[in-house]
Amino acid sequence: MRQEHKAELKLRRRNIALTVAYDGTNYNGFQWQSPPRIAVQNILEERLEKIFGDKIELAAAGRTDAGVHAFGQVVNFFTDGRIDVERIPLAASTVLPGDIVVREAREVDKNFSALHSAKSKIYLYRILRGAATNPFVNRFAWHIFRPLDDSAMREALKILIGTHDFTTFKAASNVQRNPVRTIFAAEIFEEKIFGGDCLTIKIHADGFLYHMARNIVALTVAAGRKKISLDDFKKIFDARDRSLVPATAPAQGLCLQEVFY
Repeated sequence: MRQEHKAELKLRRRNIALTVAYDGTNYNGFQWQSPPRIAVQNILEERLEKIFGDKIELAAAGRTDAGVHAFGQVVNFFTDGRIDVERIPLAASTVLPGDIVVREAREVDKNFSALHSAKSKIYLYRILRGAATNPFVNRFAWHIFRPLDDSAMREALKILIGTHDFTTFKAASNVQRNPVRTIFAAEIFEEKIFGGDCLTIKIHADGFLYHMARNIVALTVAAGRKKISLDDFKKIFDARDRSLVPATAPAQGLCLQEVFY
């Protein structure tokens, strides 16, 4: 939602919130891009206009990167459109491509903002293990064929729980002033997805710096590969130096799973 249009848009009768799922493979992230680059927001705004009959500008809970997916992305927008909220998911399915789905719609208070009202978020990161790739999982996981020490990764993640300065895990280009975030839970578990053995990292936090989740995964995998010890992991975290972290984990393994309000 463009800041310069916000006051005008809030004069509309309704504030609609949608829970959206998407496969981010074919998009340049969520946030609107100037054509010919296409983001999920470009498609949503363009197609939702056909349902609501007025120009749509979205606010979103998270600006996922290119190639990152979402199951529980939340967006909101103001509209004078009269369609019942119960009919919106089905109506959206007739105008959206198959890799973007409106899972749920509801009418919310005028002061609700998908971005500013969010209290916390859960991201999942999936790692496909084993020598063979899997065509049904490749778009949604980082394939690592070498063994990983699950217990070392689990202990590394415990170090991050609590309120800390996460400068170590921000993007090199990050300009956010406050690097302090609170991680409520960070765990790892095994999943079977279409026969693929996946190791899934789940992080629940009050917010995430740009690339923070993927950089946490990169350093945790380094611990799992025995390239660093747990003491090294903690020293790197405490150093608040992004240059000490391995290359950012690939985008396709990350999914915005849920947003809490």
